[in-house]
Amino acid sequence: QVQLVESGGGLVQAGGSLTLSCAASGRILSNDLMGWYRQAPGKEREFVARITSGGTTRYSDSMEDRFTISRNNAKNTVTLQMSNLKPEDTGVYYCNSRRFADRSITFWGQGTQVTVSS
Repeated sequence: QVQLVESGGGLVQAGGSLTLSCAASGRILSNDLMGWYRQAPGKEREFVARITSGGTTRYSDSMEDRFTISRNNAKNTVTLQMSNLKPEDTGVYYCNSRRFADRSITFWGQGTQVTVSS
């Protein structure tokens, strides 16, 4: 019902910055939660950040000081600004959308690769 397309991934040196974007389309609800997850090679997918339609944010403790999530409700886009990147940030980053009324209704993008070199 909701389609998500990520963009902005690539190769960056340690200490550098990168911005990821996600465009949502389809049967979007005004109060949908949106966020980002990532998955490193050999690891389980982990939570990165999420934001409500009203702008309330929540981050993984290890990323709050370096990552910033934002959204443009009019354009149905979500952005993840990443700074001071580390090699351990390497992985596939996925955009996520979730119904506010039922958190089990979740949608995922196909992911975008982020590689941080030493």
